[in-house]
Amino acid sequence: MKLVELDVESFGEIETPEASVMALGYFDGVHKGHTAVIQTAIDRARQRGIKAAVMTFYPHPKEVLGNPEKPMRYLTPLQSKIDRLELLGVDVVYAVKFTKQFSKLTPKQFIDRFIVGLNVAHVVAGFDFTYGVKGSGDMDHLDEYAEERFTYTTVEKIMDEKEKVSSTRIRKELEEGNVVEVAKLLGYSYTLTGTVVHGDARGRLIGFPTANVATDERFFIPKTGVYVVTCSLDGVVYKGMANVGYKPTFVDNLPEPSIEVNIFQFDQDIYGSSVEVSFLKRIRDEQKFNGIEEIKAQLTKDQKTAEQYFLDHDV
Repeated sequence: MKLVELDVESFGEIETPEASVMALGYFDGVHKGHTAVIQTAIDRARQRGIKAAVMTFYPHPKEVLGNPEKPMRYLTPLQSKIDRLELLGVDVVYAVKFTKQFSKLTPKQFIDRFIVGLNVAHVVAGFDFTYGVKGSGDMDHLDEYAEERFTYTTVEKIMDEKEKVSSTRIRKELEEGNVVEVAKLLGYSYTLTGTVVHGDARGRLIGFPTANVATDERFFIPKTGVYVVTCSLDGVVYKGMANVGYKPTFVDNLPEPSIEVNIFQFDQDIYGSSVEVSFLKRIRDEQKFNGIEEIKAQLTKDQKTAEQYFLDHDV
């Protein structure tokens, strides 16, 4: 897969690419609604015998036009999103840097430069995709900006038994720790990546050593608590459980929640390694304990719960 990074200033520096069918959207999470748009683009591209492309944007417009002092957390930061798009079979990803200058493009300027200028033969986007200054361009008016230079498909909203599948809804579910529901909406278990860093080594002292995972990018962190997880390291998937939280038994006023993963039947030095942690089920709330023995007893129960989950779900 080819990655092309663009912004308004450098746009004219790239050569005109091969013709493509392009899916347009922010695609945070690459959830089932997004996948419907992207798969439609891939199908149309294969039918025409041309490239399947995706255009996405970074950072989120709210970061640029809203409160820059409160950075957003993402379901899929840019690299994770790119990795997901590659798994889907996309040929080219155009990652467009969202700047204040970019936000001032009129709908026609956006279409002329970023669609026609990129040799797009067919556009695919969701019904609610907007473009141009203040989102003033929409799919209902795309035909007038296209001027018969390309064709397009509008993908209607994707629903489950409750409501529309959306990134906002997924964030709300993560805030409640409902990672089973999140997996249904995403089409895969919620996953974040990070680096194993040194911690306080208390877990090893009580018989439950943990890998302390510092996220590499601004991932949205699920609700505090204990989870059944898998941990991928160098292509190998291990079973385990994780605590997301502030370690109230030992620490006061931890500024950010930590992610500590106890990998079952594992005894390797992996400090500095990159790992992927996938959240399968929330077991319980984070607790403050009255001593080491109480912690060990509870962690033993948690481990049994997690192991039973893996038996029941054939993970």
